[in-house]
Amino acid sequence: MYFIRRILFAIPLLFVISALAFLLVHLAPGGPFDSERKPASPEVERNIKAKYHLDEPVWRQYGRYLGDLLHGDFGASMKYQDHSVNDIIAQGLPVSMLLGGLAFGIALGAGIPLGFFTAARRGGWQDYTGSFVALLAVCVPSFVIAPFLILIFAMKLKWFPVALWVTPWHMILPPIVLGSYFVGKVARILREGMLEAVHAEFVTAARAKGLSETALLLKHALRIAMLPVVSYSGPMLADLLTGSFIVENIFQIPGIGVFLVNSSLNRDYTVVVGLSLLYAILLIGLNLVVDFAYTLMDPRVKYE
Repeated sequence: MYFIRRILFAIPLLFVISALAFLLVHLAPGGPFDSERKPASPEVERNIKAKYHLDEPVWRQYGRYLGDLLHGDFGASMKYQDHSVNDIIAQGLPVSMLLGGLAFGIALGAGIPLGFFTAARRGGWQDYTGSFVALLAVCVPSFVIAPFLILIFAMKLKWFPVALWVTPWHMILPPIVLGSYFVGKVARILREGMLEAVHAEFVTAARAKGLSETALLLKHALRIAMLPVVSYSGPMLADLLTGSFIVENIFQIPGIGVFLVNSSLNRDYTVVVGLSLLYAILLIGLNLVVDFAYTLMDPRVKYE
């Protein structure tokens, strides 16, 4: 029942998000055709506005947009000629999902071993070194890491391409840049969870039975410490899928982040609202999946 209520609650929430996004983007100064040359005549200008219903009141425009949305139509782009928002999503979403998925794998694949290593060697130089690496990954932003990696591995060593998204070699540096911050976050979360778990009563009882420290960490403490990581993985994956526009712009990757940035600058109302609504759907859906996974990992968790 809990998950059904969550799904039912998401429907009015998405409605509110779409209304706010539609209103805010129309309140922003400028319009989708302000940067272009003036039309040849006032009649041409009126025809352009009539084509996209910009001559109607905002509430009527939103009602028309909402009617199309209920039929699965996100509308037509005002700047990308002969392209609908559905076409843009179909083109850019698979790229952004692949980029985010690879970065998600890097975040877990590097963050979990790093967090476990620092917790297992707590108080030693390995702990301080690993904690410093995790802190560095969290503090250094992607727009600083990206040029550094491009300069070394693409321009100096020529191991990888500088930009674009064509071959598997193009798909190495961008996920590393995007996932670096989350490597540090996962490592820090797991380390803190491990240090708390080793003081739990059942771990203390297992230690009293003569179980080795390594076995304690692997069989008992790690499972408990993974729960916060699982809880964080939903928002993390949502951030990776929806917050990749900086990396996409640096590496010229044709994902939805690039379309969102360009459409925001060009006041392409339908694209901005459609992609914002898509991001909201991804965020709500992924958090729901994480809640479900949490109950599978820890049967003690019950949602009411």
